[in-house]
Amino acid sequence: MNNILFVFSIILTGMISCSGGNSPKLLLSGESTAQWHSQGELTLKDQMLRMEEGSSIFLKKGNYTDFELHVLASTVNNGKGYIAFHTDDKGEKGYRVALNNDLKSAEWWTKTGSLLGVRNLTKSTVKANESFDMTIRVEGKAITVSVNGSPVVEYIEPESPYRTAQNAQQLLSKGKFAVHCTEDAILIESITVTPLNSKVDPATQMASAIDETTDEIIRLHQENFPVLDYHVHLKGITAEQAAEQSRRYGINYALAPNCGIGFPITNDAEVIQYLEAMQGQPFIQAMQGEGREWPETFSKEVRDRFDYVFTDALTFTDTKGRRTRLWIPEEVFIENEEQYMDLIVQKIVDVMQEPMDVYVNPNFLPDVMNDRYDEFWTEERMDKVIAAMAAAGKALEINHRYKIPNKAFILKAKQAGLKFTFGTNNADGDFGKLEYCIRMKDECGITAADMYKPDIKE
Repeated sequence: MNNILFVFSIILTGMISCSGGNSPKLLLSGESTAQWHSQGELTLKDQMLRMEEGSSIFLKKGNYTDFELHVLASTVNNGKGYIAFHTDDKGEKGYRVALNNDLKSAEWWTKTGSLLGVRNLTKSTVKANESFDMTIRVEGKAITVSVNGSPVVEYIEPESPYRTAQNAQQLLSKGKFAVHCTEDAILIESITVTPLNSKVDPATQMASAIDETTDEIIRLHQENFPVLDYHVHLKGITAEQAAEQSRRYGINYALAPNCGIGFPITNDAEVIQYLEAMQGQPFIQAMQGEGREWPETFSKEVRDRFDYVFTDALTFTDTKGRRTRLWIPEEVFIENEEQYMDLIVQKIVDVMQEPMDVYVNPNFLPDVMNDRYDEFWTEERMDKVIAAMAAAGKALEINHRYKIPNKAFILKAKQAGLKFTFGTNNADGDFGKLEYCIRMKDECGITAADMYKPDIKE
């Protein structure tokens, strides 16, 4: 008996330690909003608080610093809103965490769990009209947002956080909680808070923080630009490691298996198996079609299960019937460079008739020609490719790995109204941070409206 009591006391001590010695406090239930100021149209029904578009609730009393907030909620149809913390009675200061499971919204990069303006998410792991549990934990300078028990945001506010004038008050301090509905309706079943008496080491946290005085990713988030690497492979990295890296850098990833004869996925059944294994993961799902026979290798029904499809023009059959893969020197057969360049351009134009959404590794040249990239890509050749892309409605990838296409082509593509994606096409687990893509974005004036919107599936 004494042994049982001893074990129980250890467990109890551990529970108290985890909560910082404080007990959970119910702030809102489906039966009462007595602890909240309310604005707009709200109703209590069926053990839930229904918040209509434009409505808000603000906690009357409380001045929370470190805490763990649990919210059980759901979004109704196109319902959107946010939970604010460390805020004031006007809801002007502190951080906001998004509630948004609308697949069709124009601002598709602020899904549920987003730490708005700091770590926006392009994929929601939960669905509209379905209840989910969100946990917001603040401990020292660390903010963690979890949805249904899985972390989606892990952010450490650095000593010198980058903030625009519009977001100047988006900082950790202390304050109240608030919930606001911006569209349609939100249902809140309960809100519970556990204060934390944390004893974190500030120096340890700062050692793990990203230096935002030089970080380009936070600048994209602050200007409300979709931060998505549209072209990531699980090469040298697992899905779990990719998710961890995504949370650290603040870059969302679209995972793309290589699909085609001789590649990891070769038929419809393997596609279905892959997608089923990826259910519930925080990644957008893309398909890379390999070779020129991929449209016949995979059915339209299966291709359409991806959020989008992309391919390149690096593989083709040359004028003498030889299989060519432009990245393999032994498979590049050049007799006349100008004629070979015209062949490459025509093969790119032909690829635009394939059932893909995004043209990737764009305008790639073999090694023996790449040192004269700008010379080979004449105005006439660029115009021919862009005309074919525009006619077929294809988006253009700006590729970090190969630093292609060049600025001249991107400017022409933007003038023609093409949409863009940013992609690394990584060969290993070291993705980088889309440096070339961001530089081209800035130099070419690419805005959020210029970016391709994936057809994200549930």
